[in-house]
Amino acid sequence: MKIQSAQSERHVLTVTVDNEPGILAKITGLFTARGYNIDSLTVADISDDHAISRITIVTNGPPQVIDQIEAQLERLVPVHKVLDLTQAGPHVERELALIKVAGKGERRVEALRIAELFRANVVDTTIESFVFELTGTPDKIDSFIVLMRELGLVSVGRSGVVGMMRGAAGA
Repeated sequence: MKIQSAQSERHVLTVTVDNEPGILAKITGLFTARGYNIDSLTVADISDDHAISRITIVTNGPPQVIDQIEAQLERLVPVHKVLDLTQAGPHVERELALIKVAGKGERRVEALRIAELFRANVVDTTIESFVFELTGTPDKIDSFIVLMRELGLVSVGRSGVVGMMRGAAGA
């Protein structure tokens, strides 16, 4: 008898919730209790009256596990809507990163040249360092970080993924 393991897939989930104390703890607790991993988590208030928030979660798992996560999220009382952007169709994903690089001379020039290629903005500079702001897909940011490691990477701060469906429809 051969046991087949399901292929793990990356999924971007958006969860619209009431903006109330404890909701983020409930959601992360759901993941923790079942042994699911969260690769990225962002939360922001999205309504004028501060009553609704949108949580974007990037996770990995086989399709049946992702379906189970969605079903369990939908059962939580303050949750209004759960959408798997990965399954729903064409969508846009972006992440923001601040990347500090220290260096002098040729390394400094090379860091600036690469930053220009990646369309990174210099948001702080000293004689010995830069802080670059880079927005893009997680893969783009990963690639930039790999290159900056060779040139004096000091630290990285990342916002986490936010995503939205393409086209005129909501979500």
